[in-house]
Amino acid sequence: MIKFLEKLPSEECPKLIHRVVDGVCGRSDPRRTDYGERWSLKEWVELMNTLSSFIRFAVGRGCSDQEIQELLSDLDKAHAEAVLQCVRSRSDEIRHALVDRTNGISSTQLQDFNWQLKLALSSDKLSALNTPLLNLSLDLKENGIQRTVNIEMNKEELQSLISALEAANKVVLQLK
Repeated sequence: MIKFLEKLPSEECPKLIHRVVDGVCGRSDPRRTDYGERWSLKEWVELMNTLSSFIRFAVGRGCSDQEIQELLSDLDKAHAEAVLQCVRSRSDEIRHALVDRTNGISSTQLQDFNWQLKLALSSDKLSALNTPLLNLSLDLKENGIQRTVNIEMNKEELQSLISALEAANKVVLQLK
C-alpha cells in the first residue's frame, strides 16, 4: 500500500512524510483535505496506516539505511529517498516517542528504588530471632503523582521476588 505514495509528486513527498512522523510522535496527523483528491478515502487510510507502521518498524528495529531502502524497493527512487531522509533525520525523536508510548501502557512507573538489609535480633515473642530482613523502598509515579511504597521481606520472600524478576527478564530477552 506504500505504492500509493507515488500519486504524490516527489517534491511534495517530504512534507507528507514529516506530517506522518508528527502523527507518530503524538502531534497532528496529516489531513486528507491538504492533499486534494489524489487518493480515495480507503487509499488514504491504507497509506497513512502503512507509512506510520513502516516508520515505527524501521526506527523501533533500528534498521540501517540499506535495510530501509530494501523495504522501500516497491517505491521509485525519489519517493524512497524522501522517506529515508525523513526517517534518518527524525529517528531520535521517533524513538523517544515510541519509548514514551511503550511506557504509557502502564499508569504506574518506577522512578527510583532504595534498599536496606537489616538483622532482626529479637522480637516481643522470641528473645533470639536472628532473621535477616530486606526493606525495599519503591518511588512510583502514578498519573503524575509521586508516592513511595515500602516493602519488608524475609529471605524466602526475597528469593521469590528474585525468581520472578529473572523470569520477567527472560521474557523481555525473548521479545528482543
